[in-house]
Amino acid sequence: MPENPEIWKAVAMADHFEKIQKLPDPVAGCPNFRRVPGYKVYLCGQPTVAGFEACLNKVCGTIYPKDGKIIWFNLRQEPSIYINGEPACARPPNKIGEYAELGNVSREKLKEDEAEFVRVCEGRMKETDGKLKTVDVNKAEKEVEVKSIVTLHDVIEGVKEKFPGLVHMRIPICNSASPLESDFDTIVSTLVGTSINTPIILNDQVGLSRATTASVAACLFKEFQISASFEGLVETVPGMNLDLLKMDRYTMDMNKDALFRGEFEVIKDLVAALPDGVAAKRECDKVIDKNGPAKTGGTGIKQLRENIAESKLSYEIMDDAAQVFLKSKIMDNIHKYFFMIAFTAYMREAAEVAKNAGTDEEKAKNGLTGGKISTPADQLKLPKTFVQYMEEHSGLRNIVEEGKGKLQWERDIPAAALANLESLAASDFKANLGKIIHDIYQTAHTMFSDMPQGDHKKRAKYRFASKTLMRILPNSLKGEVEGLIEKKTITLDLYEILGQCTWGQKKEV
Repeated sequence: MPENPEIWKAVAMADHFEKIQKLPDPVAGCPNFRRVPGYKVYLCGQPTVAGFEACLNKVCGTIYPKDGKIIWFNLRQEPSIYINGEPACARPPNKIGEYAELGNVSREKLKEDEAEFVRVCEGRMKETDGKLKTVDVNKAEKEVEVKSIVTLHDVIEGVKEKFPGLVHMRIPICNSASPLESDFDTIVSTLVGTSINTPIILNDQVGLSRATTASVAACLFKEFQISASFEGLVETVPGMNLDLLKMDRYTMDMNKDALFRGEFEVIKDLVAALPDGVAAKRECDKVIDKNGPAKTGGTGIKQLRENIAESKLSYEIMDDAAQVFLKSKIMDNIHKYFFMIAFTAYMREAAEVAKNAGTDEEKAKNGLTGGKISTPADQLKLPKTFVQYMEEHSGLRNIVEEGKGKLQWERDIPAAALANLESLAASDFKANLGKIIHDIYQTAHTMFSDMPQGDHKKRAKYRFASKTLMRILPNSLKGEVEGLIEKKTITLDLYEILGQCTWGQKKEV
C-alpha cells in the first residue's frame, strides 16, 4: 500500500437513496430486480445483506436447487462495504452522486481497497464513539451508529452458506464507455461450463447502465448456447420451421428515426466490415431491446441503443459547456454499441464452429445425422477469446476510434436561408433587425419541424437563433460581442446579444 493512498481520503457513500426504485413490484432490499424476457438472466442494484437472500430466493423459486450453480456478476468500480447490513461504497470526495467514472479499476485492487476502507472507517469510528459519518447521493451528511461493518467479500461468503453454488465475479466496468475486450472474455470464461438454465444475476449500484451492458453480453452467451447446442439437433426433426430459432430475423420498427434504429455511420461501417454484419446487428438489437424498458419489449430501465439518440436530441438544446460533456458521453455510448455488435459477431462465429467444425472425438460423441454436432451447453468451448477475435479483425478498432464522432452535431441551415440573413445583415443590420429575427425563427420552425412540441423544441429553436444571430453579425459588432462572451460579461444568448447590439451601443455612446 503506498503512502497516503487515495482510499484513506474516500467518503462512505450510502448506495441506496429515496428514489432508487424505478420499476414496479420491488423486492425488499434488492432495488430494481427484474428478469430479462426469454432468458434466465436477472438484473438489480446493490442489495442489502437481507436483499441478497431475497433476490436468490426469487431467482431459484420452487424449482431451481439452492445449492445449484448461480453466477453473479458485480459490475461496480467502487469498493463496497456494508454498514449495519446496508450497502455503501468508498467514493472520492469530488465524485459523490448516483454515477461515477473511476477510470481503470482492477478486480484485485477493489478487494484490497475494500478491506483497507473498512479499517479506515473503523479508525474514524474510534474518534467518534463508534459513529461514522456517511453521505448520500445528494451529498447530505448523516452520522450512523455502527453495529457492524464488513466488506462485500465477507457478505458474499455468508450468502454462500445458504447458496453454496453461488459464483460471485467482480468485473469493474465504465458507465458510458464499452467494457474492455478482456472484460467480455471474463464474462465468457465465467459462463463456460454453465448449462442453459443456470441463472445469471448482474448488479451495479442502481441496476442501470453497467448491469444492462453486461446483461446484453450474458444473454448473447445464452444465444450462443442455444444456437450451438440445439439448432443442429432441431434440424433433425422433420417438418420443424427452423426460422423460429433464427435471432437474426429480428426486424426493427422502420418508422423509428434512423438514429433510434442505431444506424450511425460508424455502425454502418462495422456492419459492412463484418462477414455477417447485418445479421450480427439484428441479433444484438433484439437482445438490447429485451434488456430495455417495456416500450422495446423488455422489463428494464436503460435502452442502450435508443439512449444514444435521445442524448443526441438533448445535445441540441444544451449550452456549450454541457455539450462538451454530453458529446463525450454520446461517443462513449456509440463505442459501446459498436463493441456489442462486434461481440455478437464473435459469439455467432463460435456457434458455427461448435456446430460444424468439431474434433473427431466431438463428432463421434455428439454428431448428428447430416454432419452437424449438438454439444451439450455445459460442455461447449470457445475456439478463441474475444481479444484474439479483435486481433484478427484489428481494423475494427481503427474504425470505431475514427468514426464514433461522425455525427451531425449541429443542423445545417439551408443555404438560401443563410444567404438571405447574411444579405439583410450586410445591407443595414440595425434597420433590418426585426426582419432578421423573424426570418431566423421562421427558418428554425422549418428546421426543427421533426421535433415534438414542448420545451425541448423551444430550447432548440432558441439556441439555433442565438448561434445564427452571432454567425451573421457585422464584423464591427461581432468582435465586440465575442470579446464580451470571452470575458463572461455576457453569454451566447439571443437576448443578451440583441441587448449588446441595441441599447448596449447607446450606453457606450
